[in-house]
Amino acid sequence: MKKKTTYNTTALNRALSKLGLLSRSEAAKAILAGRVTVDGKVVLRPAALVTPERARIEIDGEERSRAAWRTVVFHKPRGVVTTRKDPEGRPTVYDTMGEAGEGLIPVGRLDRATTGLLLMTSDTQLGNWIADPDNSVPRVYIVTVRGRVDAAALPEGTVLRKASGRESHLTVELLEGKNREVRRMFAALGHEVTRLKRVALGGLTLGDLEPGHWRELTRTEVLHAFPGAPIRRAARPTV
Repeated sequence: MKKKTTYNTTALNRALSKLGLLSRSEAAKAILAGRVTVDGKVVLRPAALVTPERARIEIDGEERSRAAWRTVVFHKPRGVVTTRKDPEGRPTVYDTMGEAGEGLIPVGRLDRATTGLLLMTSDTQLGNWIADPDNSVPRVYIVTVRGRVDAAALPEGTVLRKASGRESHLTVELLEGKNREVRRMFAALGHEVTRLKRVALGGLTLGDLEPGHWRELTRTEVLHAFPGAPIRRAARPTV
């Protein structure tokens, strides 16, 4: 006897985000504006439950399906913000990537002044797994701070590479991506961070990827970089 497939329900705005169509906040606005229909009916509540695999979802009268599986390593330049739209008009990662950024969401964030490796994916389950601190995915940063750092005061996972009276250069490894954690850590030690660059995430490294450029990853690369991570299966070809 063939096993019956079961599907989970989720809030409509979350479903649109998981399908890689809109961010959750964008989805909520679109729903409240009456732009979204489910199975031919306008839905005005972002929290309305739907079954994404079975529902026919339309935005502005156009049927939308799950974004194709894509995961990329992006070298975020300095001065670019990790958001879809910025109210202050600052350039975003999506402005930099253009059409290549459609359907992708960032896995965690890098603040405006931080550069380096930013993972972008259409696979929200993968992104949630990497961001979950319980999975202890390492993040490696190259840091420059003002003044000479006392090596004895450094926390575990931090290596002093070079120091002078003017500035110190360090490598920092963290196992979760708390907001501005590296900057706050050195501020507590009395040192201002002047440069911060993420060079590795899990088994991925930035390598020689230039700022503002990105590289597409295969499922095999992702599996090797994040052992145990869930990866959305490829869609079966239609006949």
